[in-house]
Amino acid sequence: MTEDEILSEFRAAEALLEGHFLLSSGRHSAYYLQCARVLMNSERASRIALAIAQKIPREIKSQLGAVISPAMGGVIIGHEMGRALGVDAMFLERPEGTFYLRRGFEIAPGTKVLMVEDIVTTGLSSREAIKAINEAGGEVIAAAAIIDRSAGSADLGVPFFHLLELNFPTYAPDELPPELAATEAVKPGSRKA
Repeated sequence: MTEDEILSEFRAAEALLEGHFLLSSGRHSAYYLQCARVLMNSERASRIALAIAQKIPREIKSQLGAVISPAMGGVIIGHEMGRALGVDAMFLERPEGTFYLRRGFEIAPGTKVLMVEDIVTTGLSSREAIKAINEAGGEVIAAAAIIDRSAGSADLGVPFFHLLELNFPTYAPDELPPELAATEAVKPGSRKA
C-alpha cells in the first residue's frame, strides 16, 4: 500500500479526526487517527496487516513464533498480523496500570515475538509492552505498527516496521498553541494520561 492509499483508508472510514485531542502519551494534538474505525472492516484490516507483513524482512518473519499486541489499540491489528504471518496472536492488558498476559495466554520461554501496535507516538506503550513480553519469557525481535506518529524518533530497542510515518505536531500541556488552549481536549484513546 502506498501512503496515499493508507490515508485514503483512514478518510474512507472517517478515522482522521480534527479538533483538540489528548493522546495516550499525555501530549495534545489537533489531529487524531482512530485506528479502530479503520480496522472495524475486516477486509480493510486484512489488507493493512498484509501490507505491514510485506515490510518485515523474511529473516525476521521466519523466526516468529507469536504476535503480541497491547490492548486495546493493538488487539485487532495484532490478530490480523498473526493471521498474515501464520502465527498465534495474543494481547497484553493493564487493568492495574502495568501490562501483562492474562486470559490464559502463555508464551514458551525464548519464543520470538513481533510486538504490534496500531499507532506509535512516543513509543512509551510499545516499550512497556516489549518489557512485559520479555518478562513473560518471550523475546521481542521486532515491532510493527500501522502508523509511526513519532516522525522516526521513537526508539523501541528493536527493528520497527510501519506503513506510514506522519508528523502531526504534538504538544506538552504547557506548550499548547492558542487555538488548542482555547478548547477542551477530547480523550479518545484507551490509556489514562
